[in-house]
Amino acid sequence: MTFKDVFKSSFLEKAVEFSIIDVALAMLLAFAIGLFIFYVYKKTFAGVMYSASFGVSIMAMTLITTLIILAVTSNLVLSLGMVGALSIVRFRTAVKEPLDIAFLFWAISAGIVIGAGLIPLGILGSVFIGTILLVFVNKKSKDTPYIVVLHLENDKAESASMEMIKTKTKKNLIKAKTVSQNGIELTVEVRLLDMSAKLVNELLTIKGVKNACLVSYNGEYTA
Repeated sequence: MTFKDVFKSSFLEKAVEFSIIDVALAMLLAFAIGLFIFYVYKKTFAGVMYSASFGVSIMAMTLITTLIILAVTSNLVLSLGMVGALSIVRFRTAVKEPLDIAFLFWAISAGIVIGAGLIPLGILGSVFIGTILLVFVNKKSKDTPYIVVLHLENDKAESASMEMIKTKTKKNLIKAKTVSQNGIELTVEVRLLDMSAKLVNELLTIKGVKNACLVSYNGEYTA
């Protein structure tokens, strides 16, 4: 072994194996697809509070996954070490919306596909997924559920209110009822006949109805 061999670096030898053009192309494509996923996320978001940081994280995840796959596919030993290193990582951030999980998997999958060199699959697959999400998530329902909240003085007002609700809605279901010395609070889930809010105006004409409130409802939260 010579003095030159002592200071010989295997790291520098492996560094020249990478093609800068290939890496740059893969990262640019991953950035473009990540940006497209971010755009679809913004257009299809239907939650309570929009998080811009989550959208940027989706784009960054596509880039990071692509970088990892580029490294893993170049060296078998490195791929085994990467699996061991990633197995100890734990994510404890709560995912608030079920659809957010789909975007996370989409970003990771796109990064894996681009990093593996399957560029047509990554582009066509992302365009197809994005189109499906834009069509189905943004599709407006004609049978939107609403919640009617009534504050009533007595049982007579409750009976009259429920009779009117039955005649003015497609479907109705009592969700909650609270009785106190101040009166009765009634919560009813309804499907309106003509998507008109005139129902609450008509309910106020009933004797014994103190106030009425109508809110949009999707089964998880009110808006």
